[in-house]
Amino acid sequence: MSELEKLINLAKNAAEKIRKYRFVRVVSHNDADGLTSAGIMAQALLRADICFQLSIAGRLDEAVIEDINRSISRDELVIFCDMGSGQPELIGKVAADVIVLDHHQPVGQSPAKAVVNAHLVGIDGATDLSASGTCYLVARELAADNVDLAGLALAGAIGDKQLFHTANAFILEEALKTGVVSIRKGLKVGDGDLIDVLAYSTEPFLDITGYPEKVTEFLNQLRLSGKIENLSEEEVSRLANAVALKLVRQASPEAIEAVIGEVLLLNRELVRNVYDFISILNTCGKQKIYGLAISLCLKDQEIVSEALSFKSEYEKKLTLNVRENVEKIRKGENLWYVITADALSTGNLASTVVRYLHPELPFVCINESEGILKVSARGTRELVSKGLDLAFALREAASSVGGRGGGHNVASGATIPLGSAEEFLSIADRIIGDQLKKTKTKN
Repeated sequence: MSELEKLINLAKNAAEKIRKYRFVRVVSHNDADGLTSAGIMAQALLRADICFQLSIAGRLDEAVIEDINRSISRDELVIFCDMGSGQPELIGKVAADVIVLDHHQPVGQSPAKAVVNAHLVGIDGATDLSASGTCYLVARELAADNVDLAGLALAGAIGDKQLFHTANAFILEEALKTGVVSIRKGLKVGDGDLIDVLAYSTEPFLDITGYPEKVTEFLNQLRLSGKIENLSEEEVSRLANAVALKLVRQASPEAIEAVIGEVLLLNRELVRNVYDFISILNTCGKQKIYGLAISLCLKDQEIVSEALSFKSEYEKKLTLNVRENVEKIRKGENLWYVITADALSTGNLASTVVRYLHPELPFVCINESEGILKVSARGTRELVSKGLDLAFALREAASSVGGRGGGHNVASGATIPLGSAEEFLSIADRIIGDQLKKTKTKN
């Protein structure tokens, strides 16, 4: 039996269990992958006539468990999406049956009734299947008609910077075959006015990003204007080549590959360009306007223009905030880092730095927010191939200073107490150094 067949069997098992309940409590993460996961499960449960309540959480902690236990009865089901694999002790405290649909590295033995996770069958959940993809596999086992939710699954995967290998490739193939998605060649960016798209998007992050006058000059040299989606094939090629030249100087090879190529168009969603769709979800997640994100996934036509203008305003602020924080970056022995306060999106900042500015070492962003220090760390696939495991590094370093951490080998997060930044960085730097040195020694 192939890895994919084993994964589909796990999804079948979870779907069979879900059908037995009359009420489901769904709890999902607040990024694009978590929000599309929530959208998929909400649609699938609605179509199966199963009543549900949906909550979005920034992280799975004691407070989330307490909230669930206050409102759930023993004969009901709790489904965790995009969380739960790394916290078996918290799952065990839920006073009802639990199903975990996730793609993070599992830790210990889960007390859940069913776990669907790519890692359990030998597929890499960090790169080859997102949580939304996991939820989609379960949804299509609940009903064959749910194949139209594949666009949401693919948006979640792209939101998590995943590759279209193994399980993701299977979902993409199914979506293309059924016309749920189609492909356009060009720059992997949202639609809209060229100046706005290039000046106020952190993907790609160029030397002109954040400077509309520099973008105008760049476009004038290329004799390009208007909306990106209206460019001819030759104009798209001219723009892509000019952007690639800028990226070659500094960015990681995977960043160039991530920026130029095929743009996914979501034919069954209200916002067709996948990058605009993801950007709306990420904006809603950061601003805690979860209802707007779920409404978009549930195809509420009335919210589209509000969602798009909300996204544009936030992207502008985010780009300027990233540009400001990039000036404060410092170098440790085995990592780059920044210590900041009230950054709009630490994940976005971390991804931008490691993809476009300093791909040779992992990057750690420590942001003071809401009375704690929130950490986001990112690496590249090349660094992972050399031994980098940020999930381990952040878990160890965070627990050493009285915090918690975890995630993926290539992208991870933590929360640590105020005043512990320097000690945390020192421990993380040493662990990462050991990970990367091991490969050098082997070679």
